[in-house]
Amino acid sequence: MGGLVSPARAGPPTPAALAEIAHLMQVIRASDCQFNRNGAWHSTPDAHQHIDQKLQYLRSAEKITSAESFIELAAAQSSTTGKLYMVQCPGRPLQPARAWLMLELTRYRASVGTRPP
Repeated sequence: MGGLVSPARAGPPTPAALAEIAHLMQVIRASDCQFNRNGAWHSTPDAHQHIDQKLQYLRSAEKITSAESFIELAAAQSSTTGKLYMVQCPGRPLQPARAWLMLELTRYRASVGTRPP
């Protein structure tokens, strides 16, 4: 039928995507930002742990195929409430986690010379 491929069957992430995801997780872990999830503020270690748990679950379910799918499914919003995660870094305006991570992904790709899939 039609040749459409479901995202869950798109295959595992490439080595480049795994490196991008690892980099984004390191950025979260090393940041001095606060993370808002479902209306409550969380420290960097708490946010990292929460996103890592979501990442491990989603990888075992074979739903993570790229850095973008990691951001969208694990790090941008609550899978329970649908509320966006927000990030507050010192001296910077409050912003959605999606925007913060996509900017970092763009920076990372430029530094290693890769392009989006």
